[in-house]
Amino acid sequence: RRVRDFAQVEAEGVITRDVAREALNMLGVDERGLDKMDRHIMLTIIEKFGGGPIGLDSLSAAVSEEKDTLEDVYEPFLILIGYVKRTPRGRVATRLAYEHFGISPEQADEAQKRLF
Repeated sequence: RRVRDFAQVEAEGVITRDVAREALNMLGVDERGLDKMDRHIMLTIIEKFGGGPIGLDSLSAAVSEEKDTLEDVYEPFLILIGYVKRTPRGRVATRLAYEHFGISPEQADEAQKRLF
């Protein structure tokens, strides 16, 4: 809907690949469809919690978002694209997530050590 609105104002209502890319860029959505909060969630899991596992309560507190919103809005997409795995011990960032952010597990471990 937002891309359509953008095209209406900026491109005479015509949505092309370039118009869609420009609209999503303006909205802060990256090439994999992650918005600002998606990136915040993933970088929190990777950098602050060493990739996980992290429980939903802890993640909720760390990103200042309601548990229900994380579970119902953000998590399904992150699971769908293969960036988060649910385990009995909590949420875990996958190799794909690390690659997307250009972070190695070793770099995440170093970032976590600097925090503590």
